[in-house]
Amino acid sequence: MRAVWSFWSKPYQARKGRTWREPHHHLLAWGLSLRQASKHYPDTMLVTDKAGKALLIDKLGLDFKHVSTDLEALRDADIGWWALGKLYAYSLQDRPFIHLDTDVFLWKPLPLSVAQSPVFAQSPEFHSGVGAECLPAKIEAAFAHHGLSLPPEWEWSRSLGESSFREENCGILGGQRHDFLRYYAQLGLRMVRDPAHARAWQELSNKDGYNMMIEQFMLSACLDYHRIHPQSPYRDVRVRYLLPNWADAFDPAKIAQVGYTHLLGDSKADGAVMQRLERRMESEDREFYRHCLWLGQRMAGT
Repeated sequence: MRAVWSFWSKPYQARKGRTWREPHHHLLAWGLSLRQASKHYPDTMLVTDKAGKALLIDKLGLDFKHVSTDLEALRDADIGWWALGKLYAYSLQDRPFIHLDTDVFLWKPLPLSVAQSPVFAQSPEFHSGVGAECLPAKIEAAFAHHGLSLPPEWEWSRSLGESSFREENCGILGGQRHDFLRYYAQLGLRMVRDPAHARAWQELSNKDGYNMMIEQFMLSACLDYHRIHPQSPYRDVRVRYLLPNWADAFDPAKIAQVGYTHLLGDSKADGAVMQRLERRMESEDREFYRHCLWLGQRMAGT
C-alpha cells in the first residue's frame, strides 16, 4: 500500500484552514508524519506544487520515494477551497493507498481488516441535517437559485429526509478500491471547478466549512448511493473505520490501542501540544529539529 501526502502551498501561505502555532511546528509535523508512516508503508508519495516541492523537498529535505507537482493544475483555483489539493491527490492514485493529513501520525500499521477493505476512513461524523442553516442546505439553495443540478449521489442522500447527515473523517483515507476513490474525488473536483457552478459558489463567500461538504459528505453520499444502485460498478464498495466513533479520536486509551494520533482542530495551535511535538522530534533527530527551527524562523521573517 502506498502512503500519500498532499500539500497545496497556496492555501497554506494564505493561512487557510487550521493553522499551526508557528512555521517550525508545521515542518516538524511533516517530518514526524513521514517518519512514522514510512516505517509501515515505505512506498511514499508527495503530491504538491512547485512551491511545495521547493519547501518540503529542496529546503526541508524530506525523503519521499515519489514526488509529484501535479497540484500546479490548481494554480488558478480559489484558495478558499483548501481541500482541493487532497481531492486532486486522491484522483491521481492508481493502486491501493492511504492518504494521511500532515497532522496525522501512525505509530502502528493499520489493522489488516481496515487496510484490506475497499475504502477506509478515520471515523464517521454525524451533523444536523435539518434547517436552512445546515451547510448542505445552503449549497442546495445556492445551486437551485441558479437552476443548477447537484450530483445524483448528493441529491439521493439528501432526499432521504434524515435528521442528520454523515461525513467520513478524512484524517486518513484510502483503500483497495482506488477506482472508486478516484471517481468520488473527480466528482468533487467537478462540483467545485465547473465554470457553470461559479455563480452559485459566489453566493457562499466563506468556503471554509464547505470544504468538508465536498470532501467528507460527498464521500458518504457516494458510498451509500452506489451500494444500492443495481448497475453501479461500485455496488460492492463498503467503508471501514479505524475508529468506529468520532469520540474515539479524543479518547487516549482508544487512540493508543490503534496507534494513531490526529491533531484535530485547534490542537495545532495549542502551546502544550506543540511542546510535545518539539520534544518528540528533538529526541528522535536533533539535527532535523534544529533545521526546522532555522527554516521556520526564515519563513516567519525573523
